[in-house]
Amino acid sequence: MRDDHHHVNNVWSKLDGRRAVKHPNPQTLTRKMLRQWIQLTRQSLLSYQQLYLRTSKPTNQKFSTSNALLVKDSFVAWKESDSDNLKSSQENFKKESPKQLLENSASYQDIPVAPDDVWIKGPYPQNSNFNQSQAKFSKRPPSIDPQNTSVIFFPGQGTQYVGMGKDLLKYPNVPEMYEAASSILGYDLLDVCLKGPSKKLDKTIYQQPAIVVASLATVEKLRDENPNALEVCVATAGFSVGEITALTFAGALSFEDAIRVVKVRAEAMQLASELTPSGMMTVMYGPDSRLGFACSVAKEFCQHKGLPDVDCSIASYLYPHCKVIAGNDEALTFIEHNKSDFRLKRLKRLPVSGAFHTHLMKPAVEPLKTVLEKVIIEEPFIPVHSNIDGKPYKKIKKIRKQLLQHLYSPVKWEQTMHVIYERSQGTSFPKTYVCGPKNTLNGVLKMSNAKASESCTSVYS
Repeated sequence: MRDDHHHVNNVWSKLDGRRAVKHPNPQTLTRKMLRQWIQLTRQSLLSYQQLYLRTSKPTNQKFSTSNALLVKDSFVAWKESDSDNLKSSQENFKKESPKQLLENSASYQDIPVAPDDVWIKGPYPQNSNFNQSQAKFSKRPPSIDPQNTSVIFFPGQGTQYVGMGKDLLKYPNVPEMYEAASSILGYDLLDVCLKGPSKKLDKTIYQQPAIVVASLATVEKLRDENPNALEVCVATAGFSVGEITALTFAGALSFEDAIRVVKVRAEAMQLASELTPSGMMTVMYGPDSRLGFACSVAKEFCQHKGLPDVDCSIASYLYPHCKVIAGNDEALTFIEHNKSDFRLKRLKRLPVSGAFHTHLMKPAVEPLKTVLEKVIIEEPFIPVHSNIDGKPYKKIKKIRKQLLQHLYSPVKWEQTMHVIYERSQGTSFPKTYVCGPKNTLNGVLKMSNAKASESCTSVYS
């Protein structure tokens, strides 16, 4: 008959290289007693080994009853002799604060190191590449005073005017930039900017390249007058077509490729706007206004008139209680005539030739996609915040994808301002520079974040 004590455990491990001795677990040494033993000693492994050396010897004989009694007596004797000391140690442990425990903890600095043990000084060999070590991530980079940094913005369509760029020709590289752009575009861009007429300059095919080149020329002015502002730039963003300017400034696009992209983008958007007569309009409204409802009713009005392609929606989020809507000309006219019914305060048409950032621009997607696949896009060396969600681009693939979505999606400029300038109370703001015609973005920043706008400068004027 099998003995109940033949349930074997490997509790006792091999010592001095000898084969482990398997002992039955005696009834007198229960698991509860073992758990109490481990908790009291706080040195479980050492206690196991010491007890084993006192009570057991490696043998092939079965574990007898006398051996079990010997283990029990040894445990009882040990418990009686050390219980007072352990109780005292536990009370002292409770009295010590965590700080004292850390200060009194062992540092092992006094332990002599043998020549053969030099390897324990670090995980990598001497003179090895520190980049292999994960320790470099343990130290956070030193904090920088935001006042010693800068943010640079670039405007979009609607900021053009006849004569733009004239005062920038005296700065280095600017004349060459206009010449290079003109050779790619196939017409004299500087002549269009200086002489117009405004009806021609307001067309998308001229307006977009003119604003991009004038904005990058303004960067050259800033480079000449305040080069440190460029060196400490920590973020950049551009409104609408200004996002391509921002990507160029950040090194994601070369100047030549940027002009090629803008050329195709402007031509495609111009064709899309000619397919459907449309426009854009700034709307000032109050808490009780019904701007969304106004757009919905205007769309239904156009559908009842039998228009083939209909849209009227928010195209740009500027600042609280101010948005830009875009859509069919008939839809915008309907809202103008019925603004009091929707409790809208003020309306102003923009000098653009299409309903940009709405679904009416979907026909422009394929031509832009083709040119984006051909140009080289690099990772920006300055964070560029996207108009789609206000977040900085992290992948090149995302730049190509969102530049396409950008055509028919609203510009979330207000959300971008929150991402860039959100900080805890009492934290200073970076210096902001607007590089481009007019100072429209200065006013927009003032309405969304008055404190941040106090350090905002228009470089162009």
